[in-house]
Amino acid sequence: ALHEGHVVSAQELTVLLQPVFTQNSRNLILFLQDTLSVDDFTYLSESYGNKNPFQNEILQSSPSSLVLPAVDCEATRYLLSFLQESGDWKLTNITNLDVSQLEVNTSEPNFLVIQLQPLVSGLNEISTLEAIAENDKIIGRLTMDLQEQGIHFSVIYTAVRPSRIPRRTDVVGELRRQLMATEEEDSLSYPPLNVTTGKDICILFYASNFSLKANSSVFIDLTNATFVTQNVDISSSECSDINTILSLKYTKPVNGISSLEIRFLMTNKFYGGSARNWSSLDAVEIVQDGEKFAKFNVSAISAPAEYSFHCQLVGTSNLYPARLIPSNNEAKNWDVFISRLQIQGFNVENNQFSYASDCTSFFTPGIWMGLVTSIVLLWILAYGIHVIMQLTTNSRFDDPKGPALSVPQTE
Repeated sequence: ALHEGHVVSAQELTVLLQPVFTQNSRNLILFLQDTLSVDDFTYLSESYGNKNPFQNEILQSSPSSLVLPAVDCEATRYLLSFLQESGDWKLTNITNLDVSQLEVNTSEPNFLVIQLQPLVSGLNEISTLEAIAENDKIIGRLTMDLQEQGIHFSVIYTAVRPSRIPRRTDVVGELRRQLMATEEEDSLSYPPLNVTTGKDICILFYASNFSLKANSSVFIDLTNATFVTQNVDISSSECSDINTILSLKYTKPVNGISSLEIRFLMTNKFYGGSARNWSSLDAVEIVQDGEKFAKFNVSAISAPAEYSFHCQLVGTSNLYPARLIPSNNEAKNWDVFISRLQIQGFNVENNQFSYASDCTSFFTPGIWMGLVTSIVLLWILAYGIHVIMQLTTNSRFDDPKGPALSVPQTE
């Protein structure tokens, strides 16, 4: 029994999951979604006038179940690696959501990781309902097949990060905004993807959201596959002191695409004007199914060679500070969205990012507005002081006992 407001820590989660590792039939299924919160089960239910997307009754039919409304982000962040290290599992990653051909060998412990389709952020609630309903059908279809085969198993349904950031009511109002921003930032963090040559890391790549859209209809979220489960092939990446290529290859990222490769081409050049080396991301290439080739030129992504590069928004939109500009016709069929990008392809020290050079210039729009407003106010003040200084007093005054003072018009 967990009291209201209690957040399960990593140590408590380890204790709670121990029965899964000690039971005789050690078949574990992890359904991993990009975002999910316990409030989604009530907010999206029929009680709010919506069609309930959660239809399967595996939780009610299970002989034992456990629902954890709130788990520490540190615990959920490393849940996959913790489960892999907790036993001699036979790991099977399923990303194409086709479980019809799945075969489970019950003679050894099995650990199945099912990558559910992402809940597309920024769309309306109907799209979220449809995505959750589709994921619910996948969960029901797989568990029903295993039950019909007489295979005993345990199921964990969770997400990489919460879909709803809870508000803190135990802090003062002036600090609430800062604390909420810190909570959201912590919930989205995970280790960066790294490429090694020998024992040294030569490329570091991180993004809080890495998504593509093909032909304005097929949405591909590569965040989990790249950074969380790291179900990506980086063997074709190349490192050198002059040219670096980060190659990300995905197998069946979505239905209809059998293979997808994304390449980041970076160079390191010496510029005499600044008397130092600068690293720049020159191009981004997308290869679909080994045939369709899309190339993007990159603007405003460069940094001193000793630094990493960071930008809040990078993509094909004209509103982003760092843009990917299509350079051939195939590239026009793709939309790219990368948030909180940080990349370093040269001079990686201590296996971590160096100081980040941000894409936002020093004079932001807010700073320019403040400067212009200050200049206008200073001009008004200077004009007022100038007018006041032009005022003069009379040099002669009337004597009440004498004749009236006469001032000629010439004066």
